[in-house]
Amino acid sequence: MTPQSTPGLQARNFGIDCLRGLAILLVIVHHLALPFRLPLGPSLLKDYLPKRLLNAVSFNGYEAVFIFFVISGFLITGRILERDGSLGRVDLRRFYRARALRILPLLFLTLAVLAALALAGVTGFAPDEGRQSVGGLLGSSLSFTFNWYEGRTGWAPAGWDVLWSLSIEEVFYLGFPLLCLWLPRRLLVGLLLAWALLLNPLRSLVPVADEVWREKAYLPGMAAIAWGVLAALLTRRWRPTPREARALALFGGFCILMVLGWGELVHRHLFKSGMVGLVLGAAALLLAFHAHPPAPRLGLGWLARMGSLSYELYLSHMFVVLAAVGLYRTMLGKEQAWTFSVYLPVLLLCFGLALVLDKFTGRFVRKGACVDEAAKRELAVQQ
Repeated sequence: MTPQSTPGLQARNFGIDCLRGLAILLVIVHHLALPFRLPLGPSLLKDYLPKRLLNAVSFNGYEAVFIFFVISGFLITGRILERDGSLGRVDLRRFYRARALRILPLLFLTLAVLAALALAGVTGFAPDEGRQSVGGLLGSSLSFTFNWYEGRTGWAPAGWDVLWSLSIEEVFYLGFPLLCLWLPRRLLVGLLLAWALLLNPLRSLVPVADEVWREKAYLPGMAAIAWGVLAALLTRRWRPTPREARALALFGGFCILMVLGWGELVHRHLFKSGMVGLVLGAAALLLAFHAHPPAPRLGLGWLARMGSLSYELYLSHMFVVLAAVGLYRTMLGKEQAWTFSVYLPVLLLCFGLALVLDKFTGRFVRKGACVDEAAKRELAVQQ
């Protein structure tokens, strides 16, 4: 998912980075643990770890993306408030320029590699003969309609499939600043609040049989982003005390844990409210971490670092995952007892690749940050 912190504008928040790290970890593990790849359930770990734990680790990648949506709305709104003072004064040119510098360099690089592999006919990257084409995949990715394209044509090749969530985020951020300028504040907040509360009904609008679009429709994902936006706006009016922050963090952690570990019970007994509980929990954690940023803790630095590289990890991890699956199948065939042994090497390789990509594309982010700082200094002198 898209990273939101920019050097020189917002200091890193260890708690938020850890939450992002957890989300991207769940995404990577999920894509590796799918039953037709290298599942953990049939491996030797089943004799040592509870089935519920293995399932919670393996099958919450989609839910993790909604955590990303909340974090995205929270941090981007916070940055607007920090830079411009209020949503109604958002600087459109600076906002869109910052988004483009952060998103497009790595996206262009990723699409170039995906297209090359697809044209070479590599399994997992080449579209099946029929309703999809390389041109269609590229065009929908660049126009941020990839999820809609999948909804009309069916599941995209595995290497491309992660691009659906980027489409939701960037379409939201194309329109959100305009709404901030055009709508009175109360009307804007009311719209966001209604949107956020309608998350479940918006998901229910899509028939269950339409599996692809039900997962990847615009409005439910944007409703999760709205939760983050509202949480960021709340920070301007309420700063929790340390005690309140601890209570928020416990509540938020409990909500997320219940959905990830006991999602079927939440679905059955709490009015199918799992996704609402998830985004509510994420928003509560963000409020707590923002009010009283937790100090870095020994043993969690790697998770926070994964969070800071979440965009790079998200766009690139399928290259490693699909290569690992292919290598494992070549060496061990359908044997599943040892699938667990692949996970740590895959995570390390994903992390290393993300570091390389961050170094390569980070120059654009740093360049944008330097321009913003210069503009702020010039404005201060003029005032």
